[in-house]
Amino acid sequence: MNLKNTTDKVITLTKEVGVYLKEEQHKITSEIIEKKGRNDFVTYVDKIAEQKIVDKLKIILPQAGFIAEEGTETKLADEYNWIIDPLDGTTNFIHGLKPFSISIALQQNKEIIIGVVYEVGLNECFYAFKNGGAFLNGKLISVSKTSDLSESLIATGFPYYDYTRLPNFMESLQYFIENTHGVRRFGTAATDLAYVACGRFEAYYEYGLQSWDVAAGSLIVKEAGGKLTDFSGGVNYIFGKEIIVGNNSVFDSFFAKIDSFYNK
Repeated sequence: MNLKNTTDKVITLTKEVGVYLKEEQHKITSEIIEKKGRNDFVTYVDKIAEQKIVDKLKIILPQAGFIAEEGTETKLADEYNWIIDPLDGTTNFIHGLKPFSISIALQQNKEIIIGVVYEVGLNECFYAFKNGGAFLNGKLISVSKTSDLSESLIATGFPYYDYTRLPNFMESLQYFIENTHGVRRFGTAATDLAYVACGRFEAYYEYGLQSWDVAAGSLIVKEAGGKLTDFSGGVNYIFGKEIIVGNNSVFDSFFAKIDSFYNK
């Protein structure tokens, strides 16, 4: 497989589906919003967008299986599997807000080898393939050079179904509000990861995530020179439902702080 050519095809696909998302956002009404769980929403747009993505990916790589948020396709393959979020930031989307994004990753065995995150509102396409660097709209990107956590801008996400660690989260939130340049919560993990990759954020952490939230963005961060771990310091951040990300200089101190709040 030519990773660059395959990545280019995925980029084209995300932009095509992005046009559909833009067209449909103003049509959303409360009557057509479904709930998958507490504060976890889905619309016909998520489902149709996912079907469009799956149909095209089957052409791009017929032998691949799928891990897709809305369950449009559930068949797994032995070697290659696409990990798809057709609309990351659905809550933003249904309220007429940005950002919201499309996230598509290709996993070979246990390794992510392609990642594309298309932030629709700003028409920003972040992408990477294994050992090929990370890019934003064709330009090479890298994580920031900020070396001090106190000079960093931090991203996070609020828990929306698992509140068991909410006290730990609130404690960490207070610390970062008081001791950094600030904390931002944009409501789309894929975008948060992409923004760390291009240096807009120095670090990001969140729990309660799914593989389709982070698979593509994690590779983009890695190829942009960043570091990633789960809350225990391991590598189970794709399927482990938690992730810590940072640039090379602040990562260790950032992880140490998260560890002190969550692993007492």
